Amino acid sequence: MSDSRSTPNPRTLKERFGALRTLRPFIAMVWRTSPGLTICLLLLRLVRALVPIASLYIAKLIIDDVVKLVQLPDRPATLQDWLQSGLLTYLGLLLSVEFALAILSDLLARVATLADSLLSERVTNASSVSLMEHAATLDLEDFEDAEFQDQLERARRQTSGRLTLLTQLFGQAQQIVTVASFIGGLLIYAPWLVALLVATLLPMFLGEAHFNAQTYTLDFGRTPERRELDYVRQTAASVETAKEVKIFGLNRFLIDRYLTLANAFYLANRRLAVRRASWGSTLSAIGTVGYYVAYAYIVWHTLTGEFSIGDLTFLSGSFLRLRGLLENLLVTFSSTAAQALYLNDLFSFFDTQPEILSPAHPRPFPKPIRHGFTFENVGFIYPGSERWAVRNLGFTLEAGEVVALVGENGAGKTTLVKLLTRLYDPDEGRILLDGHDLREYDLGDLRSSMGVIFQDFVRYNFTAGDNIAAGRIEARDDTARIRRAAESSQADQVISRLPGGYDQRIGKRFKNGVELSGGEWQKIAIARAYMREAEVLILDEPTAALDARAEFEVFQRFKELSKGKTAILISHRFSSVRMADRIFVLAGGRIQAVGTHAELVAQPGLYSELFELQAAGYR
Repeated sequence: MSDSRSTPNPRTLKERFGALRTLRPFIAMVWRTSPGLTICLLLLRLVRALVPIASLYIAKLIIDDVVKLVQLPDRPATLQDWLQSGLLTYLGLLLSVEFALAILSDLLARVATLADSLLSERVTNASSVSLMEHAATLDLEDFEDAEFQDQLERARRQTSGRLTLLTQLFGQAQQIVTVASFIGGLLIYAPWLVALLVATLLPMFLGEAHFNAQTYTLDFGRTPERRELDYVRQTAASVETAKEVKIFGLNRFLIDRYLTLANAFYLANRRLAVRRASWGSTLSAIGTVGYYVAYAYIVWHTLTGEFSIGDLTFLSGSFLRLRGLLENLLVTFSSTAAQALYLNDLFSFFDTQPEILSPAHPRPFPKPIRHGFTFENVGFIYPGSERWAVRNLGFTLEAGEVVALVGENGAGKTTLVKLLTRLYDPDEGRILLDGHDLREYDLGDLRSSMGVIFQDFVRYNFTAGDNIAAGRIEARDDTARIRRAAESSQADQVISRLPGGYDQRIGKRFKNGVELSGGEWQKIAIARAYMREAEVLILDEPTAALDARAEFEVFQRFKELSKGKTAILISHRFSSVRMADRIFVLAGGRIQAVGTHAELVAQPGLYSELFELQAAGYR
């Protein structure tokens, strides 16, 4: 895991605009997504950028020609006379060109909007896929870290929240070309007008930059509260929580909690919005003063005869358009810098790198496993914790044997499984597979060779078949394999009662979904492990919702299907673990005893104590 856990909170103007460096990888991502659409959009924007100055100049020529014709001493009296005289030929040509430019501008705008929307959607999809692909490479340690969850949430919001940035960037490129064309026209008449315009608009630009950065700072600092807001909203109205919310009457508590968080957001946003509006009005007034100073200058020089009426129209129109364009360009540039701050959240997420990796030249995974797994003085402590989860673990899991892990909650049973599957690496010692360190094997091959179902298994709201196929998703089309896995876990009995069989969607999140009981879900999940057909099978307390008979049958089947495989099962029910070849008793992160059920019951210790407590409940 990289040291970068959160995006720096920019305070200086340099830091704020320094975030613009993220535009380069963003533009590169846009280009990779669709080079054809990107080129098309750039060409459309370029042509659109030159239409305004052309239209305004044509309007100037029309006005000058009309003024000249009006001043003719012997003007034709009727329209027919005008047409026959040929004096309207040039004016008609100019009007036709202006009409064509108007049609072209509308057409280009519509086509550009279409291209914008298509490219934006493709970029959203591409960035979402990139986020999911990168997330898949990260360590479990990352996902169990609250700061990383904040970072992930900010990154996830940027995959869909930066659609306007793409349109804005292309729009700015178009505006820059248009501004350059208007500036070129003004420089011919009065160069100092351009300098006046920039000077009067600069304060507003700096103000927008400041308040955009303030908005980002507010959003950045409130990411944990925003995640809690979303969590409360989901908890108050979801199928997973509906029963408890109703039974315990939690709706008012959740609504009040939501209102507390939402009102805090509202008050903070209101304070910032009021200050922004107040300063924005003042700074905008400075720009308005500059415009009217320039306008008065143009009118005066028209009265003195230095400018024609057409020049007056062209200059006043150019200055008005240029003011609006520059104002919008400066504001959107500031907004782009602000959006780049948000975009930085996405790319800083991509900078996070995993620590648990495959070696450069991995050792092939043994198939079959010949000797087994050996723990040599293994110790592990969870990040941020001060207590060792497991320590001084030294034992061997023989190839082909069924081992049970028992112990009270927090004894280290699940931690041991996480270390075995390299969801974590030991902080002390090492784990060997057939005499070689687990870290010497390819990570994908290692995990592919293990079928693991945890107690908190995922209930996918997919079809029953896909729920099982998730154990070996590349074999999703192998119907016979899915059915064998279902029969092995007795999930076939559950599926036979579903209206759509293996094609029935399960879970109530989507329309036509069928909800299952806890025990039925567990049989589906166990089938997922059998679907893997792995060298190592691990069941980490996945049968808690099954009754004693059903669990016994599942573990008996597990025993039969584990022949020739290395298998680990974790359960609190001693009637089930007694079928294991060996039982490891864990307490306080250490192995307290090892033996068969009969051996452990016969000797004083934690196992016999817990067995007697459990047996007493059935007497």
